[in-house]
Amino acid sequence: MIIDAHQHFWKLDRGDYFWMSPDLGRIYRDYGPDDLRGHLVKGGVSKTVLVQAADSIAETQFMLQIAAKAEFVAGVVGWVGLDQRDSITMIDRLRAKSTLKGLRPMLQDIKDTDWILMPPVLKSLAHLEEVGLRFDALVQPRHLEVLLEVAQRFPKLQIVVDHVAKPVMGNGALPDPAWERGMRNLAALPNVYCKLSGMATEAGRDWKIDDLRPFADVVLDAFGPSKLMWGSDWPVAEMVTEYDTWLDTAWELTEGLSSAEQKEVFGGTAQRFYGL
Repeated sequence: MIIDAHQHFWKLDRGDYFWMSPDLGRIYRDYGPDDLRGHLVKGGVSKTVLVQAADSIAETQFMLQIAAKAEFVAGVVGWVGLDQRDSITMIDRLRAKSTLKGLRPMLQDIKDTDWILMPPVLKSLAHLEEVGLRFDALVQPRHLEVLLEVAQRFPKLQIVVDHVAKPVMGNGALPDPAWERGMRNLAALPNVYCKLSGMATEAGRDWKIDDLRPFADVVLDAFGPSKLMWGSDWPVAEMVTEYDTWLDTAWELTEGLSSAEQKEVFGGTAQRFYGL
């Protein structure tokens, strides 16, 4: 079973996608299950994890409604204001739906790198750990040290780093030693995983597989197949590539693995991590 561990849907007139604007070009439109289904069939993808694209409870409820109807959506990663007074109440209300598998604050858009260490946020993370929800870390390299602190503080909180932490890549750029060190430190912890996703977008419109390979090699070596999962980041990825192209590229980036190891990256790891 191939699982896409990271995809999105949105409906523009819902009005809470603050980052969405016409200058995003082809992705500035509605995307729903019917837009993705053909790609899944072509790529042999059986299930997906639907991930938040807006920092609102309303969007999480919107995704849960989609998951109740779309046969291929196996889990939802939603959003709760982890620094809010009612965060635990909201977490418990949303997790009543069994398809809610985790939460994702949009850390990359929060200027304060240490926001995640605020006492109210730590209280919310402790609750996630207690009830078994996962934590998707939408981070940049500046967050790696603080994320390490969180992962050490909550050793039973299952954490996955989205988009290999968005290092600078493309145009021949090689992995920054600080990024590699941060990723290897996280990978050494048993509760931290990584998504092989979002890389083409970070590399830009003129990306080539050779731009991505040094970064893929680092996370493959650091996390290993049993803690690495493939995700399309569709439809965001459509700014620079196609669903099918990125899937083929990911297969090529992992061609050095055995068949059993590739099955982990393209399904087994996500299935275990999210409890699908």
